[in-house]
Amino acid sequence: MDGATSARREASADNPPTYNPDARYDLIVSDVELRRNAAGRMLMARIYQPQGTGPFPTVLDLHGGAWTRKDRLAEEPMDRALASSGLLVVAVDLTLASEAPYPACVQDANHAVRWLKANAARWNGDVSKLGVYGSSSGGHVAELLAMRPHDPRYSALPVAGAPDIDATVSWVAMRSPPSNTIARFENAERRKNETMIQSNRTFFSPWESIHEGNPQEILDRGEKVALVPFLIMQGALDDNVLPAMQEKFAETYRAAGGACDYRLFADSTHEWVAVPGPQTDKAQATVREFIARQLKG
Repeated sequence: MDGATSARREASADNPPTYNPDARYDLIVSDVELRRNAAGRMLMARIYQPQGTGPFPTVLDLHGGAWTRKDRLAEEPMDRALASSGLLVVAVDLTLASEAPYPACVQDANHAVRWLKANAARWNGDVSKLGVYGSSSGGHVAELLAMRPHDPRYSALPVAGAPDIDATVSWVAMRSPPSNTIARFENAERRKNETMIQSNRTFFSPWESIHEGNPQEILDRGEKVALVPFLIMQGALDDNVLPAMQEKFAETYRAAGGACDYRLFADSTHEWVAVPGPQTDKAQATVREFIARQLKG
């Protein structure tokens, strides 16, 4: 199916695919080339394709790693948990800060949305209500992607054969996103976390971009943005992104007119979903239930 046909499928938002968060499917997992970034690295996409009639609602996964590390494999347990419930999940590599600073990885995400809208039908995906799952710094990228889908800086990378597809998304689910970048940096300074301090300085170059690309400050400035439904999952014991920062962002997002489902997970640190256990199971179920609500809405 070509990009135009996929775009027509995208336009069928009034008739989204059915989704049962309690369903279970076998998966076929494959990797495809996405694009070569300016540093010369081939960015890849990992496809988690349910085996069934479909078409399946589509999810783009954006990995974390403080903008400086990790790749599309970082959230494999969550990706498998979502895909096995009947979702086409596509996890993509993002440009790292050592390769190019902000907004390079947001450009990657914007490009990936448009590429996925043009190509998801190849893997039996339906993009009529395409959503994003973002972890940690990937959540920050997801917030910027969703709030500024038409930003010409972010949409600078063309998608071959699909010039008219835009990067709007229908919803975003996140785990531990740094929704207030300057507050997270100041927390790293207080804790003398030199690795996190350096990650911020490498990514936000010039330094003033830590304010320009800060979701909290974007809302505080009254910038006109898209306000799609957000799910934010936050660990109560997180000393990297503090719960108070997250709660303020959720309140500000709601005050601006957006829907934000904020969930605090007891006894959970920044990356609790990396460890099997009851709270990880709860997080996976929370994301599935949130997606089900968005597809029905």
